[in-house]
Amino acid sequence: MKIGLLSDTHGHLDDRIFSHFEKCDEIWHAGDIGAMELADRLSAFKPLQAVYGNIDNRNLRQRFQEDLWLDRNGLTVLITHIGGYPSKYNARTRAIFREKTPDLFICGHSHILKIMRDRQHNLLHINPGAAGVQGFHKVKTLVRFSIENAQITDLQVIELSKRA
Repeated sequence: MKIGLLSDTHGHLDDRIFSHFEKCDEIWHAGDIGAMELADRLSAFKPLQAVYGNIDNRNLRQRFQEDLWLDRNGLTVLITHIGGYPSKYNARTRAIFREKTPDLFICGHSHILKIMRDRQHNLLHINPGAAGVQGFHKVKTLVRFSIENAQITDLQVIELSKRA
């Protein structure tokens, strides 16, 4: 199964996303979608799994959840918008991990691309950075990967362009 992952679009959808995610089975969005029309365009293209972010309006919050648990090919995934990262998770994320720990933890919010192993919780953490034009990031980024037999393979970082 191939996954296209993005976050922090803030209402801006770069059309190159469609070519980069053409062979993906699903698109995952880690929040701050910014516009219902953007979510509609993505979900018309591929099945969309998404969470809402702190800038998302009531309509997006009604359509999407704050936390999304998925099981894909034996891999347990948790997607949320604000979560932190290994050794600096927020209190909410730490509380979730005391109850249940995913194999893959995905969050957005920081606009900083990070892919790191969390040895304490035995998981992979991915923040795909930001694919929109608002924020302090300098380059719009996406992540693409495959899930096979409970393993992540073919992990790729895609730089779309400079933000402006």
